[in-house]
Amino acid sequence: MTEPISPAKGYSEFTITRVFDAPRELVFRAWTDPDQFSRWWGGKGTTTPRETMRMDVRPGGEWYADMTSDADGSKHPFAGVYREIVENERLVLTLSEGDRPDPDREHVMTVTFADLDGKTEMVFTQAGDFSEFTAEQLEGLRGGWGSFFDSLAEEVE
Repeated sequence: MTEPISPAKGYSEFTITRVFDAPRELVFRAWTDPDQFSRWWGGKGTTTPRETMRMDVRPGGEWYADMTSDADGSKHPFAGVYREIVENERLVLTLSEGDRPDPDREHVMTVTFADLDGKTEMVFTQAGDFSEFTAEQLEGLRGGWGSFFDSLAEEVE
């Protein structure tokens, strides 16, 4: 399930809910283990080389992942800071484009993990300033996350 998003002035958010046929411990670990994270971060058509990643998974710790387009080799670096970690239940982390966290341009990602009889319901919310996004860019963002989460499903299922 995906909540619609639309261009707006200032702060807004959107939510994507996915159910994975895997225990929540495994889905949570795919978000916090750099070996697993590198295999799904970026979705179809990208590679995130493990050697380009950093993950200091603790409140205040920073993360970094450098996605590379499989088509043209272009780099797409992302960085952020972990704000909250409740093992197997909840992650709150920032997301900035670039090679270091940027508090002036960051979005906040909140990811919750609920047990559904051996499956996992993951609720992903991205909040931030989307006012500079066109409607097409917002659709692309939603589709991009869908591709990320398709790759995540392949990693954990």
